[in-house]
Formats: sequence, structure tokens, C-alpha cells
Amino acid sequence: MTIFQQLDDSIDLNEDERQLLESVRSLAEKQIKPSAAAYDLSGAFPWDNIRAINQLGLNAMFIPDQYGGAQLSYTSYLACVREISKACASTGIIWATNFHAIKPLIDFGNEEQKNRLLPRISQGGIASLAITEPQAGSDATGMRLSFTPQGEHIVVNGSKIFISNGDVADMYLLFGKWSEIPGSKEAISALVFEKGTPGFSVTGLEKKMGHRAASTAAISFDQCRVPRANLLSHPGDGLRILLSSLNKSRPSVAAHALGIARAAFDDAVDYINERKQSGKRIIDFQGIQFLLGDLASELFLCENMLWTLGRMVDQGATDFGIQASMLKLRATDAAMKITSEAVSLLGGYGYCQDYRVERLMRDAKITQIWEGTNHIHRQLAGRHFIKK
Repeated sequence: MTIFQQLDDSIDLNEDERQLLESVRSLAEKQIKPSAAAYDLSGAFPWDNIRAINQLGLNAMFIPDQYGGAQLSYTSYLACVREISKACASTGIIWATNFHAIKPLIDFGNEEQKNRLLPRISQGGIASLAITEPQAGSDATGMRLSFTPQGEHIVVNGSKIFISNGDVADMYLLFGKWSEIPGSKEAISALVFEKGTPGFSVTGLEKKMGHRAASTAAISFDQCRVPRANLLSHPGDGLRILLSSLNKSRPSVAAHALGIARAAFDDAVDYINERKQSGKRIIDFQGIQFLLGDLASELFLCENMLWTLGRMVDQGATDFGIQASMLKLRATDAAMKITSEAVSLLGGYGYCQDYRVERLMRDAKITQIWEGTNHIHRQLAGRHFIKK
């Protein structure tokens, strides 16, 4: 048994959660993994995978029971993200985005909103988190999309880019500026935008280096009238909602990246145990062992930190923003390093599409960029130690 198998066995899950995780692993191995290369090549949205995930009822695991879900621990959610992403990074981020978009509604929505909206997601709906704009990336205060109150409605105007699930979502957690509140931070507000609202359009789909089967859309809002009942909390509460949601989605991105990293590490280990050069297995060369030791150490420490942070959240911790940034930073950097070295360890084969490390390396890169670039996370971690 390797140290990674030992670590997996030590994850703090109850019996129901372990059974679900085994079901997810089986689905990932039998269906999601075998189709990943074809979906990457075609760029088609993996509807078969999403239907299979819905048959397991996975969306229900992060929806409270009273709103049609069957809520399990945050740690078990992170474990499922990692397993699905290990099999197919595109499918992993499609499913994880449901959590990223819906957790703010769970945390900040009123009872009417949760009773009306959450059952749609628990039953298999697709959600999307819409923050980024052409003028506003890591600095969300630069967003320009506007919310204008008109009686019992809010009129939405503007556009968003780089929106995961943007063309297929049933529901969007949408951030914009309240027209009657001045200030770049103070005006940020959040509402739930529902599919089928007149004036909404998908204006483009990105052609990407990796995650080719996970759609990334540019979307537009032209005089869209949304019921004021869909406003989360109060006008101007958006920044607080946004920061809270990012603290829980960043560990999710780390789990996604670590799934990619584990897949690449496993493939590289299998290859260098079999492949020979100069009469010796590649793994028998001391320099390769040094490299493998470095990669394994970083992967092990990042995974250990993932489960530690998951346990903190499950135990009720609320102040973990810096830890979430540090984890996202280290896990995604590790994914990029491990996938890159895996390509090198496989030599010319690693550069060819017949071996999945080529795809894994492409998939890993975006994890360093989305949910706040790693430059931002380094700044957040360093700024934590400035003495007042």
C-alpha cells in the first residue's frame, strides 16, 4: 500500500460517504475516464457524464435535506471532486461549478428562495457562477454589469466572460453593481438569474488549451427583468457574499487540481516502472528517484492540507480565507509541476495525444489562473503578515 492509498483511507468520512465515494470512483473508472480523451478531442459537452452523475444524485450531497437534498460533509464533496477530475478534468469542473454557484444561495438566501430554487439543482440542474467581465478579472470591483431596481423587478444590463457552464446553465449566481449605490465595492450585489429570461444571450464560446469539453461562455444581458425576489440578501451585500463563496470554492479548485495531479503522477509511476533505458528501468536511476521524491512529497502535503481544511469547515470554522488561498496556490502549482514532469518522464510519448499526460498538462494550467490567479493568492498570503 502506497502512502497515497494510506492517506485516502484516512479521509474523515462516515460510512454513507465512503459508500458514495466508492460509487463515484466506479463511475469515474468505468465511464468518465474512458470517454475523456474523445470529449477533449471533439470539444463536445459531456452530457452522458452529467446524466450519469445525476443518476447518482450527486448534486444532492451539497443541498440541505429540507430543500430536496441529502447533504453530506464538505470533505466528502471535495473527495468526489478529486475523483471525477482525476478521470476527466472537464467533467470535474462542470460538476464542481454547481457547488461554486449554489453555495452562496444556501448560505445567504432566504427561506422562500431556497425552497423555490434549490430543489432544481438537487434534482440535477446545472448552475453557473457569473463574476468575470472584460474589465474585471481578479479585481471584481471593476465589474460594470448593472442592476437597476424597477418596482418588483431588477433590470439587468451588461456582459460577462469566461463563464463556466455559461451556455448550459439552468440558473446563474450573478454579480453586478446596484445602480442606486455609489462606490466600486459598496454597489456590488448578487442575484439568482434563471434560464429563459428574455434579453439573455450567449455571445460566444471560448476555444481553450485545456478543459475543452467544459464550456466557457461569454454571456450578455439586455434589459433582462428579474424578480426582485431573486436578490440575495440586500443591495450592496454582494462583495461579502462573493468573498465568502470564494473561500469555499478555492479548496474545491484545489481538489480539482489534485485530481489532475494524481492522475499524472500515477501514469508517470506506471510508465517509469516498465520502461527501460540502458538495460535499467527508468525508476532505478537515482536522479529519477530524486525527482519522484520531490513530486510525491508536494502531492502528499497538498492532499493532506486539503483534508485538513475540509475537516476545519465541517467542524464549523468560518475564518479560513488565508488557508484556502494557500491551498489553492500550492495545489495548483503542484498540478502544473507534476503534469509537466510527467510529460518529460514519458519522453516523446508524453508529448503525444495517445497518452493522457499530454491532456493533463493542458488541463492543469487553468487551475493556476481561475478562482483568483496564483499571483493574487501569493499577495493575499503575504499581506496577512503585515503588522498593523
